[in-house]
Amino acid sequence: MKIPPRIQPLVDDGLVDEVIRPLMSGKEAAVYVVRCGDAIRCAKVYKEADKRSFKQAALYQEGRKVRNSRRARAMEKGSRFGREQQESIWQNAEVDALYRLAAAGVRVPKPYGCFDGVLLMELVTDEEGLVAPRLNDVSMSAEQALEDHALMMEFVKRMLCEGLVHGDLSEFNVLVDEYGPVIIDLPQAVDAAANNNAFAMLQRDVTNMSLYYGQYAPELLDTRYASEMWALYEEGKLTPDTPLTGQFAESDEAADVDSVVAEIKAAMAEEEERIQRIMNADQE
Repeated sequence: MKIPPRIQPLVDDGLVDEVIRPLMSGKEAAVYVVRCGDAIRCAKVYKEADKRSFKQAALYQEGRKVRNSRRARAMEKGSRFGREQQESIWQNAEVDALYRLAAAGVRVPKPYGCFDGVLLMELVTDEEGLVAPRLNDVSMSAEQALEDHALMMEFVKRMLCEGLVHGDLSEFNVLVDEYGPVIIDLPQAVDAAANNNAFAMLQRDVTNMSLYYGQYAPELLDTRYASEMWALYEEGKLTPDTPLTGQFAESDEAADVDSVVAEIKAAMAEEEERIQRIMNADQE
């Protein structure tokens, strides 16, 4: 097939030998099957900020640290340089997360590096060597659902021990190979300690998984893994070896819903202001 313009520099540099076919196109990237020497891998081409449809990006980027003060100021102003730096942080966040999570025992695709907005990584396949299906295309027995759900909760726990929350975990962001589930799509992974929305995102991730596996094993619908993990995390007691029960007794203290809503609205307003700064900078 014709080589996509964003992948052409990798071909020129000898990192990619052939683009075999498109694999999928999502809200933040397009993925292609490529050949690198004798290995078949995939190339994830991140879409530019104005072409991504990932909603409320500011909620996910809150707490991401920028060590260079010049870059931080440029990002705040929304200058061209600042937007380039913001894009670099967004793209490299997934690479960093993949390396960290693989080392922590979470099943994710093996990364081979990110080059000018193109992430080269392992192509996850099934036992026949075909592209592994997404979880939403897989049916299973109750026994298998219980086993795989327990494994997913273990992965989510290990992610949290690394200080990360996926933030967009669902049956559409999990592949299933011959050994079980593999978590994908991590550019929006949030810093659990620095992002005020981390617990809400953890709850949503866990709920999505419990609802999906709960179709086959209804007893999973009554579990409370997110609250259990977060309570242990806040107390500094969550470790990779911490056993989970899925049970959690809520505090009698009422949740401050109004403050949570206010934080979300503030983050959305911040994103709107950032977009306006970009538009103003382009006009200038």
